[in-house]
Parts: sequence; C-alpha cells; structure tokens
Amino acid sequence: MELKVLRADPAGNITLFVLDPVPAGDRAGIAARLMDMPGGDVEQVGFLCPPLQGSAGRLEMAGGEFCGNAARAFGMLMAQQLGELSRVQVEVSGCGQPVTVDVDLAAGTARAQMPLPRGVGRTEVDGCPAIMVDLIGIAHLVVEDVPPSLDFFQKAEPLFWDIPDLDAYGVIFLDSAKGAITPLVKVPAADSLVWEGSCGSGSLAAAIAQSRNAPDGPFVRTYLQPAGAVEAAVLRRDGEAVSAWIGGSVSLDAPVTVQL
Repeated sequence: MELKVLRADPAGNITLFVLDPVPAGDRAGIAARLMDMPGGDVEQVGFLCPPLQGSAGRLEMAGGEFCGNAARAFGMLMAQQLGELSRVQVEVSGCGQPVTVDVDLAAGTARAQMPLPRGVGRTEVDGCPAIMVDLIGIAHLVVEDVPPSLDFFQKAEPLFWDIPDLDAYGVIFLDSAKGAITPLVKVPAADSLVWEGSCGSGSLAAAIAQSRNAPDGPFVRTYLQPAGAVEAAVLRRDGEAVSAWIGGSVSLDAPVTVQL
C-alpha cells in the first residue's frame, strides 16, 4: 500500500498527516504501522477527510481523539493550501465545533482556540494532590513536582475510567519552578502510550489548573516541554474560564509517499 503523508512538527509533538483517503476502520492499524516505521519519530497520526460542517477541512486523529497541537498544524496546512490565509476554521475529531486557528506563516506559528473544560476537580494519587481537567474527549491529570514515571501514570489511570466519552487521557507532570511539563498520553483506540515531545491540551490543562485561584482577566503561561514550548492562555471572568487558546511554533515538511 502506498500513502502520501506529510510530517508536521507543532512544537515537537511530531504528527504525521495522511493525505490520501483511508477508510475509518483501517485508520488505527495504519497509524500503528506508520508510527512503527524504522527511524521514525512520529508520536501520532491524523487523517485528512472532507469537512462535515463547511470548514476549511477536517482532521480525524487515529483514535478519534482531539489534539490541540495537531489542530494548530492542520490549520497552518489549510492556510497554506487556501492561499496563505491568516485565519481558518478546521474540524478536528473529538471536538463538536470547528476550531479557529490564527496562522502567521512568515513567523512559522499557529494559535488555536481550545474547548473549555467540562469539569475541573481536585483529587490525589498515592498521597500527591492533583487537578483533573476534563476537556471533553480528552482529560489530563495535572500533578506538580512529582518525578515523571510510568508507575505514577499507572496508579493514576483508574481515575480516568469513570469519565464518560474519553478518547484520550494523560498525566501532565508539572515542574512549577521551571514552568515545564512532561506529558504522558494514552489513546486507547490507537493502542498508544507516548511520552510526548509537547502536548497542547496538556499545556492548557496546566494553565487551567494553575489559574483556578487567579483573578479575572487573561492568564498566560509558556510551558517548556521535552521537545518545544507551548503558550497556553485562559481568559477568566466571574471566576470561570470563558475562552482558551494555545500557540507556538509549527513546521510542515513537504509531502512524501511511503510504502506500507
């Protein structure tokens, strides 16, 4: 099987876009094969599809999840293809409404509007306080100053099992002194568990967790991550988050054809 693909790098969260049409039932298997290709650094795979809501395009992630970084990169791709636009609306799996992406092609950056949390609550894992941020379709547990480990993730994992309609979930290990996060994210339908180079929704989850007691107005943080940096912004009004964005660098390689 030959497939035309494009490698996107949104702040180190390496994403492979499959440009050829692929039946929905085949996507998880093809994504796994693409991620296992020798010498690859791909963390996730998305499939370009016809839009359903009149937007510039639609991206279906391999596990049906929402991904903020992939949304940013897809927005840049659509902006390039449609005549170097500065703003596009795109559809992304796991999100019921089109996502607005502001693109600066000259600077190589893209900023995406993000879904607001369905729920935010305190909990603990192994005696460590944590904040659960449910972003609808994807949830993150934010823990501060806990050494990143698979063991901690496995202890935290049962907390996600009672959250309905989750396509993906992760633990965001936040180093509060450095303003850095280390994301470990699982997508069950794609059978993937990845220490991500960066995580857009995880960055937003960290900002939401840290801004819970912040005054009204914008709360903006840039989170350093293993392979890049993502800016997360939350606008608070009357003690609630009313809008949210993530932004950062994006680079797109030229399309290539791969043989599976």
